[in-house]
Amino acid sequence: MPVFSKNDVSTTALTVIIPVRNEAANLPALLADLAAQTYRNFEVIVVDDSSTDGTAAWAEGFDAPFRLRVLRLHDEPTSSPKKRAIRQAMQLAEGPLIVTTDGDCRVGSDWLRSLALFYEHTGARLISGPVTLVPGSGGSIFTRLQVVEFASLIGSGAVTMALGRPSLCNGANLCYEKAAFEAVGGFSGNEHLASGDDEFLMHKIAARFPGDVHFLKDPRALVQTEAHSTLGAFYRQRRRWASKWRHYSDWRVSALAVAVFLANVAPVLGAVSWGMGWIPGGTFGLLLLLKFSVEAVFLALVLRFLGQSEAIPWIPLTQVIYPAYVTFFGLAAQGKGYRWKGRKLE
Repeated sequence: MPVFSKNDVSTTALTVIIPVRNEAANLPALLADLAAQTYRNFEVIVVDDSSTDGTAAWAEGFDAPFRLRVLRLHDEPTSSPKKRAIRQAMQLAEGPLIVTTDGDCRVGSDWLRSLALFYEHTGARLISGPVTLVPGSGGSIFTRLQVVEFASLIGSGAVTMALGRPSLCNGANLCYEKAAFEAVGGFSGNEHLASGDDEFLMHKIAARFPGDVHFLKDPRALVQTEAHSTLGAFYRQRRRWASKWRHYSDWRVSALAVAVFLANVAPVLGAVSWGMGWIPGGTFGLLLLLKFSVEAVFLALVLRFLGQSEAIPWIPLTQVIYPAYVTFFGLAAQGKGYRWKGRKLE
């Protein structure tokens, strides 16, 4: 884990890009978090994608102790609104280091400082920061299960980066050199896809600069966002995420996605085989025990790091549901068309 003291100094200028659409209810909290940063050498560009709730006007009226610019985008047809937002903000960005997050996120006071110091200590071309879901007030079973499921994605992404084979990251906490973005052509080659402003870019940077993609394992760099409260919103987001695996250019990343899918289909097939009498119940039970015990230990470690220890008791239920969940979304992702922020995307 990176360690810095109050005497550590960073001079790298950062540009924080926040693509938003109808986030008037959430953006004030994020901008307040940015106003409380212990790091001061940064600017913020809020890219408003034709909001109808006054998001842009509110951001323009925010009394910021940092340089804040609001870029209003016209409502025009595009297959990937978020990529368009980031690409246009890049033209205004003055910092050599770009940081992206979402309008509904919350960050700690040392978020930017930890990213800047880690960059200066490692020279990483791209830094993936930790993200966690919070169950929200009350915390239903549905939202608590999302916390565990999302932690598995963050943990898996961190492991693959440590192994030098980056696979997963999240644009809610992503940091990369502007020069690296330009060197790989930005989003060219996948700008027609609704999702992938984070992972496709990471894969391109990892291919161009081997060994220069890192995960920042520091709780001070943690970004929080609320879990989905409705099944419909959850379905639309996960289906959009799952659709990306078909478009990976690196066969090893595609192979990993297929392997994860097969590993989670296996218990479903095993249950069917046991029910049909094709395999003994003891064999099926032993395989499940081995799979679930290893996963449970891994998830518990990730949840502790993310500050979500209270979610650990929900691991067993998540593991029971997860194989059917992965199978469902793996198949659902084969369809075309998504809805994002009230828009129909291809």
